[in-house]
Amino acid sequence: MNSAASSFQGQGPGSAAGLASGLPSELLKRRVESRRQTYAAQAASYMLSAIVLLLYVYAGTITVVIPAAFFLGGLSLIGVFAILSEMGVNDVFEDHHLTVFQVVGHVALQLGFLLAAPKIGYAFLNVVFLVFGVAALRMTPRQAAMAWTLTAIGVVAIFLMTHLPLGMPVATPAERLCAALCFVVSIGQCAFVGLYGDSLRQKLHLRGVELSEAYERIEELAELDELTGSFNRRCIMRMLDDEIDRTHRSETPCSIALIDLDWFKRINDAYGHPTGDEVLRTFAITIFANIRNLDRFGRYGGEEFLLVLPGTADGEAARIIDRLRAIIADLDWSAFSPGMQVTMSAGIASLRPEESSDTFLARADSALYAAKAGGRNRIASV
Repeated sequence: MNSAASSFQGQGPGSAAGLASGLPSELLKRRVESRRQTYAAQAASYMLSAIVLLLYVYAGTITVVIPAAFFLGGLSLIGVFAILSEMGVNDVFEDHHLTVFQVVGHVALQLGFLLAAPKIGYAFLNVVFLVFGVAALRMTPRQAAMAWTLTAIGVVAIFLMTHLPLGMPVATPAERLCAALCFVVSIGQCAFVGLYGDSLRQKLHLRGVELSEAYERIEELAELDELTGSFNRRCIMRMLDDEIDRTHRSETPCSIALIDLDWFKRINDAYGHPTGDEVLRTFAITIFANIRNLDRFGRYGGEEFLLVLPGTADGEAARIIDRLRAIIADLDWSAFSPGMQVTMSAGIASLRPEESSDTFLARADSALYAAKAGGRNRIASV
């Protein structure tokens, strides 16, 4: 009787429509495993229900045919859905659990045995409520309306078109015990439904946390240059615009430095692009390790990088950049290739009142050009 209650533990609409061939194999495996667990729970529940019915046989209320047929009918119904599942038919549908079909199938089984054993008819009707309670955890509004309509037609037809004496016999101690067990088992399965619903909420919460973390990771990756790990051009330009706005509002100093690796094309030509990539990575890591937490460093393009120095006037900015220049020049670049030397040139500019980012960058670029023209491995300010 209570078997139908566990019929829908894994029911619900799938997250993707279309043919199974368009779904990832790992998703298909998880779906099949979920359905197998559901069918196993259904079989166990039908067995429990058959045992309760056998007590009614002992009480003399029904014949042994009823529990035997109920158990075999339940297994047959489960078997049909299990075969469809193993054949992959379920995965053709958006609702890969075939929720409405399962609801209708199990409710029809309950109503059929209500007609076969009307003396204990309310025991079967009791399970119909449980079936919908479990199925409601996953059914869509449209599915619920369809299942409710079909069930309502069946129930109304039985009550209005038959004169069967539907009841729950409690005339003898044995029958009272059976009635009590019917309700106790149903209440237990209701409690299980609550636990199952709670587990679904926990899974949804965990999935939400995972999705949030994944989204943050995607945002982080979208802001970083893939090669060097520094901010990419789009991100560093946005940071520059934000800092310019903040500086204009607070009337505090702000400086930037456009940094270029000297003769980088020669490094690529002489040592190869893989070595050139390692040079860029090492340069970026070194700069990161030697700037302040409030500074912003990103790849401006190619071997050019932009360093934003909030709250920094031109004199202090020059000292910071010259220190970085010396650190880069003193690194042991021979680890990449014997005799390799890498230096940098930088152009520094300090923000002027009402200055735009384009003008700001243009002045820094002009200073960088002057540093290169002066012999490289040096800094220049404007």
